[in-house]
Amino acid sequence: MSNDKINHIFDRAIYSKKIKPVIVVMPDESTVFKGSFYANSKSSGNWSGFTSVELVDFIDKNYRTIANKGSRGISGHSMGGNGALRNAILHPEVFSSVYALSPGILDARFFALSEMKLYKNADQIKNIQDVSKPENARLNIVFAIARAYNGNKNKAPFFADLPFSFEGENVRINSAILDEMNRNSTSELPFSQYENLKKLKAIKFDWGRNDELKHIPPSCLNFSKTLEMLGIKHEAEEYIGTHGSEVSKENGRIENQMLPFFNTYLKFEE
Repeated sequence: MSNDKINHIFDRAIYSKKIKPVIVVMPDESTVFKGSFYANSKSSGNWSGFTSVELVDFIDKNYRTIANKGSRGISGHSMGGNGALRNAILHPEVFSSVYALSPGILDARFFALSEMKLYKNADQIKNIQDVSKPENARLNIVFAIARAYNGNKNKAPFFADLPFSFEGENVRINSAILDEMNRNSTSELPFSQYENLKKLKAIKFDWGRNDELKHIPPSCLNFSKTLEMLGIKHEAEEYIGTHGSEVSKENGRIENQMLPFFNTYLKFEE
């Protein structure tokens, strides 16, 4: 999403009083494989620490913020939605509220199983330059996930482990890597970070019923069911739309859902 487009959405929302004036921080956390998943990684760096600690400290020191968690929320779309949930749960002392739009790959193991063909193609890639070829564009996500959740600083050139390898059509499963992928997924944080989760003031996420990324609707629904069974108050909404069709347009999900959510739950005055 371009800066001009998001600026226009915020200007409209402020003008129409859907949200009070706010400071919006949109960091570019791209990596060699297009995404960090906003997670601390053994091989690509501590992106969660940067997002939730270093960046927040910098903004508070250099801009006219209300420097407390009650006035600070986190949001994102797709990979950013995943990262928003991850960092809110890991850092309830920093963020009070979170809204995730179509959060992608909440359950990395489920994604891997549902995209087995991608992993078969990835098994043939031997150098980073090959991933940049147009025909291999979708493989970026495989290596981004691997570096975020299965980083291996001793395994050049990708510095990550993949859960599957192939001999022709026959798949070999590395159960230890799959277990690590599952353990590091955002979908598992409610179990390992349950006490943190209870400290959040407000949680909401939504997704399009017809998302072309087929893993998103079931993963979001399962995440909501997990929170419900654990007794964590939250809002979860499925709407008719695709991955991005309803998100950033005028009167879309950002303008009419996400921003009013933060207007309700954040403190705008000390």
